[in-house]
Amino acid sequence: MINFEEELKKFHPSLEVEEVEEAIYNQDLTDMADILVKMVKEAKVEEE
Repeated sequence: MINFEEELKKFHPSLEVEEVEEAIYNQDLTDMADILVKMVKEAKVEEE
């Protein structure tokens, strides 16, 4: 059976849209395009 008091202790309110946006933009996220650009630059340096 669900213990509502225990579940309420675990509850954390979700971030508001503005807070989520700020949290996402403040992270340094590397995507596939960044990885490919880095690999191409490294390959060019190795060729020289």
